[in-house]
Formats: sequence, C-alpha cells, structure tokens
Amino acid sequence: MTAIRSFEDIEAWKESREITRKIYDLTKRKVFAKDFGLRGQICRAAVSIMSNIAEGYESQTHAVFIRHLSIAKGSAGELRSQLYVALDQDYISRPEFDMLCDHVCKIASQLSRLRTYLKKTVER
Repeated sequence: MTAIRSFEDIEAWKESREITRKIYDLTKRKVFAKDFGLRGQICRAAVSIMSNIAEGYESQTHAVFIRHLSIAKGSAGELRSQLYVALDQDYISRPEFDMLCDHVCKIASQLSRLRTYLKKTVER
C-alpha cells in the first residue's frame, strides 16, 4: 500500500470528493433544487463520506480511523438510497443513476478494503 501522508492521499477520499461535486451539481438543477428536504439530505450524505474519512485519519489512531471508515461506508449506503429517491422522482435519469451508484459502490468497496487492511495491521 502506498504511504499515506494526509487524508488527501487516500483514494476513497479523492473519489468521495468527486462524487460530492457531482451531487452538488445535480442538486442545482431547477427540479431538484425545489426539493429542499432531499437536496439537503443527499448533499449531507455525500459530504459525510469525505468528512468521516478525513476526521478518522486525523485522529491518528487506528481504532478511531476504522470506526470513521465504517461511518463513511454507512453514509455511502445512505447516498445510494437517496439516489433511488431522486430516480423515482425523475430528478435524475437512469444513466445518471447507474453512473452515480457505480461510483458510490466503488467508494464503499475502497472503504471496506482500507478498513480490512487497517484491522490486519492492528492485529499484528
């Protein structure tokens, strides 16, 4: 595994930053922007992924980092669920939904792999 010197070096953080940008861009659309509840919730879920990665890393303890990676993964699940609502309300198209869900699943997988790696290093 490549040396991580800051949370900005973590691939899952980079990907979560990108998905957050995409979510914010989507929620600026007129039809989506009017749904204040979903708009706020979906943006918070996206931000939560990257924020928990950063917060956990900055704690400088493996146990806290692992816990925050779990929280970030939970937020990824929340984001995917909210994408279904956006799809069902015709705020996003099926191709957009598929692309975003694939991206979120990639992030969730990265978080799982990083968690597994950190747990193994703690056990040593």
